[in-house]
Amino acid sequence: MNVRQILLCVLFCTVCVLSKPTDKKDRVHHDPQLSDKMHDDGQNFDYDHDAFLGAEEAKTFDQLTPEESKERLGKIVSKIDEDKDGFVSMEELRDWIKYAQKRWIYEDVERQWKGHDLNEDGLVSWEEYKNATYGYILDDPDPDDGFNYKQMMMRDERRFKMADQDGNLIASKEEFTAFL
Repeated sequence: MNVRQILLCVLFCTVCVLSKPTDKKDRVHHDPQLSDKMHDDGQNFDYDHDAFLGAEEAKTFDQLTPEESKERLGKIVSKIDEDKDGFVSMEELRDWIKYAQKRWIYEDVERQWKGHDLNEDGLVSWEEYKNATYGYILDDPDPDDGFNYKQMMMRDERRFKMADQDGNLIASKEEFTAFL
């Protein structure tokens, strides 16, 4: 091989290596956050309180005296300690946090259900959801606040259709839970 062919080969390899996209798409489905608080144990433990107790229960604990908090936490620890050995294992703690998270999800579904089941028939149609969520924006889909509500609505419609198992654009509570 002559020098020219070697240079062409090196140039070709360089172009191939440099033209490869460097952005990796995150295709992993991550679990939802356990709390909307920042997770920084050096500053405070709000994130841990929300994850461990659930957001509503954590608010209640914030209002208690230290003695009342200790008593209630003792009762909760008894619930977490499933094998009743007097200790909370990592698995028991993990199960409890999952339980608290699921409880929060179902409570959130109940709250949202009331605001979206406009005709109170026990189902939420796409039209009900769209009107309850985007009704005030439908007249002006590109308002001055910088948000593109049309894209958000299209994303929500796509998610609603994915959760709608029978394809009728009417969600049962189970389908609505999957949608949220």
